[in-house]
Amino acid sequence: MAKVKATIHGAVSLVSAIANKKGATVGISLKVEAIVETSEGKGITIQSENKSLSSRLINKTIEKIVTKKVLEKNKITVTLTSEIPTGYGLKSSSAISSAVALACAKIFKPKLTDHQILLSGVEASIESKVSITGAYDDACSCYYGGFNVTDNGKRKRIQFEKVPTNLIAVIFIPKNRKRGNLKKLKILSPIFNNAWELAKEKKYWESMIINGLATSTILNSDPKIIVDLIEKGALGASVSGNGPSIAAIVKKENESNIKKIFGALEGNIIVSKINNKKAEVHEL
Repeated sequence: MAKVKATIHGAVSLVSAIANKKGATVGISLKVEAIVETSEGKGITIQSENKSLSSRLINKTIEKIVTKKVLEKNKITVTLTSEIPTGYGLKSSSAISSAVALACAKIFKPKLTDHQILLSGVEASIESKVSITGAYDDACSCYYGGFNVTDNGKRKRIQFEKVPTNLIAVIFIPKNRKRGNLKKLKILSPIFNNAWELAKEKKYWESMIINGLATSTILNSDPKIIVDLIEKGALGASVSGNGPSIAAIVKKENESNIKKIFGALEGNIIVSKINNKKAEVHEL
């Protein structure tokens, strides 16, 4: 019987992949830990303090790695702890599916590559309808850390590198959880494509600002906030994912200026370091 722990971090959006299946993200240090334990019996048990975490997603992820035959002979217990608030565009589902996949692979399929592990989570996300595109861009930054520019349709990383370590993400979690109509993002498809091309050329902050202005206009946020954040020293700022959270990437010394802008709005503020660390897994 085995017991392993996988640790994976979150991410914020630089370019939304909804319009063109091409996205870019950057890793942050908020983390998810999955402990997977096997014992005699059968069935999957999930223990988590957050009941809204999709058990369907976790079950699907396990089924991608562990064969039916093996599931018949092993009881699998998954214990999840997460620092990432769910349902705000901070990639919690990508982090969770990747953590579960990584832990299961360590026990049942130690020869799987990083890419195969990642794809298990991505495919489980699509099948359990947690994500429209499978969120390959999100999964890459959660798994590898750093900047990741991806073609989600082709499941390919086009550009990746580490992020300067003197940067932090100041994230606003609005009290109002209303999200806009995602389908409307396609209206600005060429704009998102331009933003993605900039990210590919390592102009990450410019791409993030364009994405921020375009997504906020469509997804019920006020685009003026993006401009205010840049004025007060943010390198880049954008709605993250499908929202409604807004992330600003800043140098540590500008943290208080950014907090002042968010402080005028109703909601919570989370400050997170940038993350360059790859996912980790070890036996307990």
